Amino acid sequence: MSPEKNMLDELRINRHAPEPRRFPVATLAGILVLLLLAAAAIWWFTRSKAVPVQTMIVRATASGGQKTVLNASGYVVARREATVSSKVTGKVIEVLVEEGKRVHAGQVLARLDDTNVKASLQLAEAQLAAVKSALTETQVRLDEAQKEFKRVTSLATNNIATQSDLDKAVAEVNSLKARLERQQVEATVAERQVALWQQQMDDLVIRAPFAGVVVSKNAQPGEMISPISAGGGFTRTGICTIVDMESLEVEVDVNESYINRVEPGQPVEATLDAYPDWRIPSKVIAIIPTADRQKATVKVRVGFEKLDPRMLPQMSVKVAFRGAGEVATGSRVVTIPKSALRRENDRDVVLVVQNDRVERRAVTVGNSQSDEIGVSAGLADGEKIVVGGPETLNDGDRVEETKR
Repeated sequence: MSPEKNMLDELRINRHAPEPRRFPVATLAGILVLLLLAAAAIWWFTRSKAVPVQTMIVRATASGGQKTVLNASGYVVARREATVSSKVTGKVIEVLVEEGKRVHAGQVLARLDDTNVKASLQLAEAQLAAVKSALTETQVRLDEAQKEFKRVTSLATNNIATQSDLDKAVAEVNSLKARLERQQVEATVAERQVALWQQQMDDLVIRAPFAGVVVSKNAQPGEMISPISAGGGFTRTGICTIVDMESLEVEVDVNESYINRVEPGQPVEATLDAYPDWRIPSKVIAIIPTADRQKATVKVRVGFEKLDPRMLPQMSVKVAFRGAGEVATGSRVVTIPKSALRRENDRDVVLVVQNDRVERRAVTVGNSQSDEIGVSAGLADGEKIVVGGPETLNDGDRVEETKR
């Protein structure tokens, strides 16, 4: 075979040769998607779950050149509070108030059975009408008698009527005048009797003595009520209890050994146990000028600078009496609950929450009072700290807030 023929054979296309294999791009893409899904599933089931904790935002307050000279506790009380009863004994037929309802002065609270009193009032009114009718009749007869007296007098002057006729006319006029005066007195008595029964009718309607809020409902329709305790405990002595919410203040029992630190008008910072983060500006109203020998205390009245609907009677409250002290003007004090403070490696630490993660931070503590403690370094105004949660929390743990 010649070399030219061999070269031509090499250049000929072999149509029966197998085609080269293409790269499986679709298969590779599916494998990558499956790997990504598997990685996401592994991350989802192995990621750290958020730990529920209770948090609070710390607030720094300026000392203002004052310091606490005395801490005490007391209760919110109302200067105007009354259990409303009736002036008479009777059966309750209607109660028009419920707990929590606000009432105004003079508003009807309840009504008592008025059947017997109403009958007596109607009788007195009928008697008054009869007396007035008799009074009118007597007045008519008196007018007639006076006219007759004038005629008889004229006839006696002309010697036509006898002296006896004149005496009878005079006696008739005087008699009717006396009867008229007596009937006028009887009419006055009848009017007073009607007014008495009307007053008793009004006494069966129980009204609010002042504006306030009903805090308890003590009687129901069908029960007996009396201004005094009677009936072996089966008779109520009050319809409801009303509190004037505008008269709320704090009563504090101060140990007599420290009463020299308190004076009228002294600034006070009050804190309700129900709202420990709420500082309420207050001041001393009065110091009751007597001591309790059993408790060795003196009662002090503290008034709120501004009332708030969150203040309720009988709430527990802690008060800090302020006084001038050697505290730097303009200094800032952060107060936190003692439950937020932890002790680790002889250091005081708190757990600060940032971006839903826990950061353990060392702090410097100062004076403590009741359930709170002051922090002089380590915390800034507006930071969020953990006040309730598991002891096993570590740096970086993810947390979620729960309501306190």
